[in-house]
Amino acid sequence: MSTSELRPDDAELVVLSVLADDALYGYAITKKVAARSNDEIVLSPGVLYPLLAKLEAGGLVSASWETIKSDRNDEETGGRRRKWYTLSAKGKKRLAGRVQAHRNYQSLIHGFIAPLEEGLA
Repeated sequence: MSTSELRPDDAELVVLSVLADDALYGYAITKKVAARSNDEIVLSPGVLYPLLAKLEAGGLVSASWETIKSDRNDEETGGRRRKWYTLSAKGKKRLAGRVQAHRNYQSLIHGFIAPLEEGLA
């Protein structure tokens, strides 16, 4: 499933869920989402980074920068910068609410499917 098939609310739920485990940077988020979905969900940078900016602006995640020094770079000031994202207390509350809403929705839909399954058996 590509990100074009994910609804924005679902993408938010997925990202908040992986950030509940630990702090991650953008590329690590995409890798973790892919791994947890058996490569069914692929978050493109064009979807992930605007979503992270929205989550940060809404206070659902906090971010900090880290400079990664390369073995090839001997300079003290050189290195690549990486932005790490952490779920905030507000983000944890939002995640809990989103998880409960999702479970309620699944239960509602299951009410329609269960009788159908019994009739097909």
